[in-house]
Amino acid sequence: MTELDLTPSQTVGPYLKIGLLDGVITPLLVDDADARALTIRGRLLDGAGDPVPDGMIEIWQANPSGRYRHPYDVREQLQLEDGFVGFGRSGTNEDGVFTFTTLKPGRVPWPGGGQQAPHALIGVFARGMLKQAVTRMYFPDEPAANAEDPILALLDAESRRTLVASTGSNGELCFDIVLQGPGQTTFFAV
Repeated sequence: MTELDLTPSQTVGPYLKIGLLDGVITPLLVDDADARALTIRGRLLDGAGDPVPDGMIEIWQANPSGRYRHPYDVREQLQLEDGFVGFGRSGTNEDGVFTFTTLKPGRVPWPGGGQQAPHALIGVFARGMLKQAVTRMYFPDEPAANAEDPILALLDAESRRTLVASTGSNGELCFDIVLQGPGQTTFFAV
């Protein structure tokens, strides 16, 4: 019997670079010359704590006024920003590192009333995963908003901790994503 290689439908890993990372969607959600631009840097790690070098991270977020660049967000009283797309994609390097340049999002409404804390929605694609894993990243300088956030309020303290970025020594936001095992990032069923 001949052993066959895996096909693209059986794994995600190496096919991300070929099909998704060389396109028009980049890790720059905003021009890095914008005075408000911030860097999000993190590592994608597997259950053993090893880097995942062939992953892809996507983020989607509102702009600083709290409006999404999406046809369903019709809140015209909130301005859209020229040059801010609100969606980005970054591959991971050999150390599992991904990076985005973006703006800090504003608060957005919760469907039942109230406001969500500023956050970025995150999709994770990696080897051995046939479907994306979905999580969020919250901002460390928003303790009051984070305390009121309806999603964070549903989680225990350890689960909440995995969703809040930290501030690095150079001012960039640090957000590691752990796929499983000790310190696993909280993922959502969507």
